[in-house]
Amino acid sequence: MSKSHHTCHTFLSNGRIKVTLLFAIMAILTHSVFATTVTVQIGNSGFTFSPSTANISVNDTVQWTWADSGHSTTGDTFLWDSGVQNFGNVFSRQFTTSGTFPYHCSQHQSQGMTGSIVVTIPNTPPVVSVTNPASGAIYSAPAIVKLKATASDPGGSVTNVKFLQGLVVLTNQTLSPYAFTVSNLTAGFYIFSAIATDNGGLTATNSISINVVNPVSITLSAPAKRSATNSFNYSANVGLNYLVQRSTNITVSQWTSLITNVATNALMPFREIGFTNLPAYYRVGRLPNP
Repeated sequence: MSKSHHTCHTFLSNGRIKVTLLFAIMAILTHSVFATTVTVQIGNSGFTFSPSTANISVNDTVQWTWADSGHSTTGDTFLWDSGVQNFGNVFSRQFTTSGTFPYHCSQHQSQGMTGSIVVTIPNTPPVVSVTNPASGAIYSAPAIVKLKATASDPGGSVTNVKFLQGLVVLTNQTLSPYAFTVSNLTAGFYIFSAIATDNGGLTATNSISINVVNPVSITLSAPAKRSATNSFNYSANVGLNYLVQRSTNITVSQWTSLITNVATNALMPFREIGFTNLPAYYRVGRLPNP
């Protein structure tokens, strides 16, 4: 909680307005991996598969083409079997799981006609998100901003997360939770970023922007009482949070909170309908930064 300046107006039974100044404590990148097709030639030069070992990623397809006759491509565990085919034939299989898959020619395995498909999960960039503050947040100067971010890596692990203010690195953290506090920001426009790096060296970035404003003094317009309605206006900064309170006994500081809102105009209206107890004191306070 931080100290906030309040202006208090009082509705008195004799119609006089008493103004009292009070000081109170108020409380990055989506990466798309496209499947590809890898070609293996059968019998191009003797009893061979070329290449003998094909390295692919999950969801890639291997296409065997016959450059000679009388051969097959047969998985050692019989996950696939093309049958014996001849020159010009084509056989394809998509590999949807990672692992090593040895295979052979059913007619010439004893002559060393073997091969292998090595399927790996491709490295994808990490995912990072600045979770606090919300982009577009408005703070009052001097501002304290608590940066928070989450990061994950579907194909590996996150090694570190950097927080930046503009192009300046504020901190480089290797362990979650990723958080950093920036203090004493003066009025101005700021961009903060979180950059996550994974164990494969890939990175992702997420950025947010905030605006820090010099808070205006809170002043209340001359209050008006009409029937059972008390109303007044108060000055405010658009985007900052304000609390309106009422008391019927200001000497013992018994305040009732009426409304908390985010200012949408430089002059905010307030009306309380149906409160008839007199005297009625009102005060408005600016709440701490979000």
